[in-house]
Amino acid sequence: MGHNKKSPPSREHRIRYADDLIWGIHPVLEVLQTQPERVVELCVQKEKQSRGLQDIIDVARTHGIKCQFVDKIKIGGSPEPLNHQGVIAKSAPVPLLPFEDLLEFFKESSQKGEKPRLMACDSIQDPHNLGAIIRSAHAAGVTHLILPRDRSAPLAGTAAKASAGAIAKMQISQVTNLAEALKKVKEAGGWVFGAVKDDQAASIYATDFNVPACLVVGNEGSGIRPLVKRHCDVLVYIPMTGEIDSLNSSVAAAVILFEMLRQSLP
Repeated sequence: MGHNKKSPPSREHRIRYADDLIWGIHPVLEVLQTQPERVVELCVQKEKQSRGLQDIIDVARTHGIKCQFVDKIKIGGSPEPLNHQGVIAKSAPVPLLPFEDLLEFFKESSQKGEKPRLMACDSIQDPHNLGAIIRSAHAAGVTHLILPRDRSAPLAGTAAKASAGAIAKMQISQVTNLAEALKKVKEAGGWVFGAVKDDQAASIYATDFNVPACLVVGNEGSGIRPLVKRHCDVLVYIPMTGEIDSLNSSVAAAVILFEMLRQSLP
């Protein structure tokens, strides 16, 4: 009686969803090109051939990062289906900028007559929103971001994907006390603008943003916390028509950020 030959076992790479994962061709290539020291593991699905995947492999080899080639990538425990496009990177935490260095940058820029742009996110807990805010902030000329240490969505994984690579281009500081951090930004010469839903605040279209500025946006549901709000110099709102009286936090941030950018253009 003959024996059937067994086919070689499929090299399915199972990985548990976690906040230190980066997936998708563009986000993985972006981090490899800008911060290769963050990548601690790289996994590529063999049959997924594309120019983007080849670029990832080439850049990884340039930096001495080993690629693990597998037949299939399986991510378990994800809160939603992930389109990994055949590539997963496991990352070290996003390198963070010490807050004192952020203050020094802001102070020096202000003293030179420049108008630096900061952003602070108060309790943004949806990683999609956080990533989208970072993407808009980078596009609108914001260079530095302040996040509370214990009231924020993780920076890797979903937030990194939603930022479309912008997370690797921002200087990010995490602080224990956001209200105290904003106080120090003001002492360094900054004006702090808080985004609120209250139409008793100043319209963004009647507000002069052409100063060294820090924009604060709050939680998707409850907005900016009262103590943080008290440290804002100016509270601003977006005039709206229609029956819906509020915007998603990432959309609201984008509207205000691009009004700030418009005012700064010649």
